[in-house]
Amino acid sequence: MALERLDHYSIRTAKLDETRDFYTSVLGLSVGPRPDFPFPGVWLYQKDRAVVHVIGIDPNDTAGLLQYLGGSDAGDAIGTGSLDHVAFVATGLSDMQSRLQRDKIPHKERKVPGLGLHQVFVEDPNGVTIELNYPASEAAAA
Repeated sequence: MALERLDHYSIRTAKLDETRDFYTSVLGLSVGPRPDFPFPGVWLYQKDRAVVHVIGIDPNDTAGLLQYLGGSDAGDAIGTGSLDHVAFVATGLSDMQSRLQRDKIPHKERKVPGLGLHQVFVEDPNGVTIELNYPASEAAAA
């Protein structure tokens, strides 16, 4: 298994517009394409890379968010509770799957619609979610 680079970080927020405006106006990122997830949000880009994923929390309808990502609601989106996960681009999916099974480490896997990614999610000992993004071709070969 080799981590290649930090891919992005993700923020859950009930203040989607304000968050988008801060990252675009203050930090100079731009809004770009985002998969058709079942919850509101925006992906913010530096050049051609989406480096910040903003996950919108609609307090009147959290069903799509909770079903797809699980976890917290708007009450948790304050301070460091707003940091949802850290993501890495990685290679060696089958090695990682074997390691997680061998060590009985709970994890979740899913495919991202339209992006050709296979994702593995694990939590560190502090409850921080780590997202590992593998090429979908590695999942097909497994």
